[in-house]
Amino acid sequence: MKKRTLGNTGLEVSALGLGCMGLSFGYGPQIDKKEAIRLLRAAFDAGITFFDTAEAYGPFSNEELLGEAFSSNRNQVVIATKFGFKDAQPLQGLDSRPENIRKVADASLKRLKTDYIDLFYQHRVDPNVPIEEVAGTVQELIKAGKVKHWGLSETGVQTIRKAHAVQPVAALQSEYSLWWREPEQEILPVLGELGIGFVPFSPLGKGFLTGTINAATKFDEKDYRNIVPRLSEENRKANQPVVDLLQAIAAKKAATPAQVALAWLMAQKPWIVPIPGTTKLHKLKENTGAVALDLTQEEIESINNADLQFQGDRYPPQMQAYINR
Repeated sequence: MKKRTLGNTGLEVSALGLGCMGLSFGYGPQIDKKEAIRLLRAAFDAGITFFDTAEAYGPFSNEELLGEAFSSNRNQVVIATKFGFKDAQPLQGLDSRPENIRKVADASLKRLKTDYIDLFYQHRVDPNVPIEEVAGTVQELIKAGKVKHWGLSETGVQTIRKAHAVQPVAALQSEYSLWWREPEQEILPVLGELGIGFVPFSPLGKGFLTGTINAATKFDEKDYRNIVPRLSEENRKANQPVVDLLQAIAAKKAATPAQVALAWLMAQKPWIVPIPGTTKLHKLKENTGAVALDLTQEEIESINNADLQFQGDRYPPQMQAYINR
């Protein structure tokens, strides 16, 4: 698989990563542990070297999956994990105090069965802890050899600048896809200016851009998409035009809507590395196929210039409060 470099810190990863959250958390019941490990190893065999997890996914069980899956080839993969919630529980609130960052780093190292974290993100900005103090704490972990690179998630431009001034940021992870293009306004220009990579999560619109979700779709009762306003039955009907656009281009390219959506993202900047997640081997194969899909400039512009209006917020109010500080 092609490689990309995240920012100016020299962190080289596969052009497409794997978001691992759904293996343990968020999209219904956890899949069988053996099946999860099988999928992780299949991703590596397909050329993916960049794997995204967090202590909050499970909590804890997602990191343990990666630790087991890659214990024999740890130096061949890049593992990103995260700190920033109280007791790894998002509903308990934020906690980026230095003592908690250090505690999380040590615990994550044990679960990942490693002595270093490739990329350590602040999961969400904690307004009670100055970002300079957070950056300084991670800098200490880098000097100690426990962390190689650090990143931010769902962070506003002023906070990015302050953090980067203390310890160079390798990557920002935020939502970005055809149905959420807000990062193009301020975030992408600042990342380009500072030399910071961008890792879009939910690059397939939580599955909507694959074309396999419609107004009649019923999510599992444990699937958090049930509370996502943009994915209500009414809004799925209203937002269908973006899927229609992707399907029209996919038909001409002998591709799938998901592959077109991912190829469009990767075409935006050479330092963008999407991390679609999946629990299915055939979807993993489909997603990796996007790396070899070349969209023409005309096709990219037809997508960029399409008059797409989306209905519904991307998060419920209780989650929206954590974003873009």
